[in-house]
Amino acid sequence: MDSAPEGVDPNVPNVARMYDYFLDGKDNFAADRAAAEQILTTFPNTRQGARANRSFLRRAVRHVVDQGVRQIVDLGAGLPTQGNTHEIAPEARVVYVDYDSVVCVHGRALLARKDNVDFVQADVREPDALLDKLGGLVDFDEPVAFLMLAILHFIPDDLAYDAVRKVRETSAPGSHLVISHAVDSTPDTTPQALEIYKKATAALNLRTREGVLRFFDGYELAEPGLTYPNGWRPEDPSAPGNGITFGYVGVGRKP
Repeated sequence: MDSAPEGVDPNVPNVARMYDYFLDGKDNFAADRAAAEQILTTFPNTRQGARANRSFLRRAVRHVVDQGVRQIVDLGAGLPTQGNTHEIAPEARVVYVDYDSVVCVHGRALLARKDNVDFVQADVREPDALLDKLGGLVDFDEPVAFLMLAILHFIPDDLAYDAVRKVRETSAPGSHLVISHAVDSTPDTTPQALEIYKKATAALNLRTREGVLRFFDGYELAEPGLTYPNGWRPEDPSAPGNGITFGYVGVGRKP
């Protein structure tokens, strides 16, 4: 990325652009790349983890579509990359949501000529305003799949649990919640990562397995339950790396 849109400071590392860098994307600035490289120095498997997360996204989206869901809201969608939700589920109504202006500019440019797809600028930490914006785009009387991939660990406890609760309460029976969440897998080095993200646009809020499981209160977890990304219904269970965990993922259905 050569220049920043008006109102965007390219000197402040942005978590969405850092994630784009981990996925070998081009929509990032020098500050993003420098911060991402610091993370890779401490957690060299971060890039592999980002790719595992995208692979989980593909399998989870196909699962909810197979369950009959035809509306998907991708919260904290991040920068457009390969394997976007609307490409995985072309038969579904897809609404992307992100609070970052750079993400929204790129998202709207990419989706300008796409039918049945929208990009909304809103903040998951303000669920009432978010759901109000979605009201004109999503029929809450019908099942909706809410994707929260690699976003909740950037939100403090009170705001994160409240947002998920309000999404659940607004959703019709048969709606789904899809989550991926980082964990404190290396306690000796995690403080270094926390400091890096504190200087970026969002700080990390790592949780235990029980803390992640709590997000699924009121949902029925699909098999195999809360597990690591590559362990959730892998296309090839024997593939190398399928026993490695970078966090937890799960898919829940509202009964």
